[in-house]
Amino acid sequence: MTDQQTAIEIRSLYKIFGSNPKAWVEQVRNGMSKAELAEKHSHILGLNDISISMPASKIQVIMGLSGSGKSTLIRHINRLIEPTSGAITIGGRDVLAMTEAEQREFRRSGTAMVFQRFALLPHRSVLDNVTFGLEVRGVGAAKARDAAMRWIERVGLKGFENRYPTELSGGMQQRVGLARALSNDTAILLMDEAYSALDPLIRTDMQTMLLELQKELKKTIVFITHDLDEALRLGDGIVILRDGSIIQQGSGQDILLRPADDYIRRFVQDVNRGRFIKVDSLMEPVTAAPDDSLPRFASGMALEDAVKRFSGSDSPAGLVVDDTGKPMGQVTLRRIMEAL
Repeated sequence: MTDQQTAIEIRSLYKIFGSNPKAWVEQVRNGMSKAELAEKHSHILGLNDISISMPASKIQVIMGLSGSGKSTLIRHINRLIEPTSGAITIGGRDVLAMTEAEQREFRRSGTAMVFQRFALLPHRSVLDNVTFGLEVRGVGAAKARDAAMRWIERVGLKGFENRYPTELSGGMQQRVGLARALSNDTAILLMDEAYSALDPLIRTDMQTMLLELQKELKKTIVFITHDLDEALRLGDGIVILRDGSIIQQGSGQDILLRPADDYIRRFVQDVNRGRFIKVDSLMEPVTAAPDDSLPRFASGMALEDAVKRFSGSDSPAGLVVDDTGKPMGQVTLRRIMEAL
C-alpha cells in the first residue's frame, strides 16, 4: 500500500446490541435516539452511522469518554464484533465477506493488537510471550526466536527476555505487548487504550517510543484513547465519538482551531494550545519579497516555540520555511496570540 491508498474504509457502520438488532437499524437511521432505543425497545445503540477513511501508514486516533463506542469500533476492524449493518474494507478487501478460515488468517497475519491490560501469559517468559503469535502462525522456533529478540531489543528490554511478567513493571509489561505485536510484522496495528493504565511519565515514554518506531515502520495504526493530549500528540487524524456517533473528525489542528460544537469546545478548553498548534495552521501567503531580517519558523514548529523566537525581535511577523529554508508562508505574532 502507498500512503495515498486508504488502508481501512468504514462506511455507514451500525452496531445495535439486543435480541433482534437488525429490526431497529432503519428506525435509528431515521432519527431514533440511543435513549429511546434503550428505554422503549431494550436494545443498546453501540455505533451509529460511522464512516471513516483511515489512510495507510498513518496513526488514526479514535477517542471519546467511557461508553462512547471507541472500543466497540476497533473490534469491528478485525471482526471480533460483528456489525449490525455497514461495510468495512481493508486494502480494498471486504472484511465482512471473509470466511471463518479467512478471518482467522487475517487476524493472525493482517492485524496485531495491543491491549490496555497487557494480556500477557503469566506462565511464559518475556521471550516466550513475544514468540507466541509467531508460534500460532507456524513459524519455526529458531526464526521466531530471532524475530522476538530483535523486537525485545528494539523496545528496550534486552536482558529481560527470561523474566516473567510478574517480575516486570507496568511499563515494561506494555513494552512486551508491543514487541509481541510488532514481531508478527502485520500492516495494521490495533491499540486499545494501550497506555491508559500506565503512570504519566511512563506513558509519555511509550508515546515517544511509538512515534520513533512509526517513523521507520510506517504501520497503519488505530489507537484508542480517552486522553486528548495523547490523541493530539500521536494522531495524524482524530475521530471523536459520543454515544456511538462521530461528533468531529479531522487533524488535531482542525479540532483545536475549529471545534464542531460545544461538546468539542469543552473537550479542548484545557489543552495547552501552544504545545499542539503548529505555525503551519496559521500561516498566510507571503505578500512581498521575503525580508532576511524576519524570524524564521520551521514547518511544524509549535506556537509556544514560535513565541520564544519572536522575543527580542521588533518584527510583527515571521516566515514559515520548509526543510530547505524556502518560505512557505508568513505568520504574525498577533495571529499566534489570538490562537493561544
